[in-house]
Amino acid sequence: MAFEIDVVIAFADRDNETASKNELGWVSQFKKFLELMLTQVLGEKPRIMLKGEFDSMVSPKMDNTAVLVSILSKDFIQSGQCLDHVETFYKVLESAPKNRNRVFKVFKTPLNLQQQPPRLRDLLGYEMYQLDPDSGEIREYTDYFSTEAERQYWMKMVDLAYDIYETLLFLRDTSSQSEVRSIYKRKTIYLAETGHDLSVQRNIIKRELQRHGYSVLPNQTLPGNASELERLVRRDLEECNLSIHLIGSAYGEIPEGADRSVVDLQNKFASEKSIKAKENKQEFTRLIWISPNMTHASERQKSFIDNIKRDVEAQEGAEILQTPLEDFKNIMREELLEAGEKKIIDSNTGRTIYLIHDKIDLVAIKPIVDLLEKSGFKVLLPSFEGELLALRQQHIDNLRSLDAAIIYKGKVNEQWVRMKALDLLKAPGFGRKKPIVAKAIVANTGSNLNVESFRSQNLRVIEGDEQRSIESLKSFLQEFNA
Repeated sequence: MAFEIDVVIAFADRDNETASKNELGWVSQFKKFLELMLTQVLGEKPRIMLKGEFDSMVSPKMDNTAVLVSILSKDFIQSGQCLDHVETFYKVLESAPKNRNRVFKVFKTPLNLQQQPPRLRDLLGYEMYQLDPDSGEIREYTDYFSTEAERQYWMKMVDLAYDIYETLLFLRDTSSQSEVRSIYKRKTIYLAETGHDLSVQRNIIKRELQRHGYSVLPNQTLPGNASELERLVRRDLEECNLSIHLIGSAYGEIPEGADRSVVDLQNKFASEKSIKAKENKQEFTRLIWISPNMTHASERQKSFIDNIKRDVEAQEGAEILQTPLEDFKNIMREELLEAGEKKIIDSNTGRTIYLIHDKIDLVAIKPIVDLLEKSGFKVLLPSFEGELLALRQQHIDNLRSLDAAIIYKGKVNEQWVRMKALDLLKAPGFGRKKPIVAKAIVANTGSNLNVESFRSQNLRVIEGDEQRSIESLKSFLQEFNA
């Protein structure tokens, strides 16, 4: 089915206000970044429209909209007009085939379940605010390229972009739709919800599983009521033959009507599923990771962890590890490999460099490729021909297998460079088994790159004309070899 508009972003006007007319408001910045990421994965610029409270775009326009993104905040939930926009879109969906979620909720500020519009409560949310895990302080991002933003804001943005992308592919009547379905029709894994201290780590693992074609449950917000939560978790576990549990310092929220946290209850139900599976000679495995750093754990959390380690029943069908998270992820990958579900790239050569560049700079990078190959390195290059999904997968495979990376900035803008630098930061989430040894950006003279911000990401910036860049690269390669 063809739509006039790919994405409508509904928001409260106050959430897009700025101190200066020359600045972009929070929602406008969000639209800009989402558009950028969707352009990368779709291979074309998406049609995205903003819809404020008093926007004149009425129902007929909503009829031709593929996806609605609601920017949730206190102003949004207090605005009758914003809630009307959500209702209008849901009325459109009532007459549409119920084949895939087309509504996404983004949190500009935290809202508990009861504060959220009833229509949106069951949807998974994308938190786009800054949370200090120690103090619990909430702040809006002002520097979108800070280390904290790269860990939280951008990871959520990547997830949102890919989820919207999959929905758009599903809705478009193209041949690639069946390809996507076959890729994602694989093993289903239960990735248990965690305490707030491990939300980023859970997100990385979730994204890695999804990129390799696994369905990940739960795929909706867990209910705040104990009986509903039990029904939903048990139902989801029935669809899985593997569950993954990440246990950190935070005990987690206790649902209404329960005396145990959501984290604790999920582990309990999975343990019961293990016992039942064993009796019925069915396959069901659990991987439980316990953080080795428990400095801020409460007495209740320590007791919960001791019980997991001590209780034979709680250990049924489980492999329990208290190792660095990267080691746990390697074991998780091995578990999936044994099931014949995925292939891990062997990258022990120590001599592989991924030269990341845009198609527009294909000719300009040839001297660099020659230098790298003459220096004895295996050079990985991006591809630009073929199906978009296959190209993205090749990029991810390169990120997993490289030893060093060079980003080439020729005719592209700084935003493009930042996106590629962000991919390098996210490489562990794609399945890397070891650190990246060295990273550099090669740019022409006068590129006006913000050198300091890249240095903070351990990226060496090499600027100059072709001859000077080649000489500086030789020095970089000697240090790499050393």
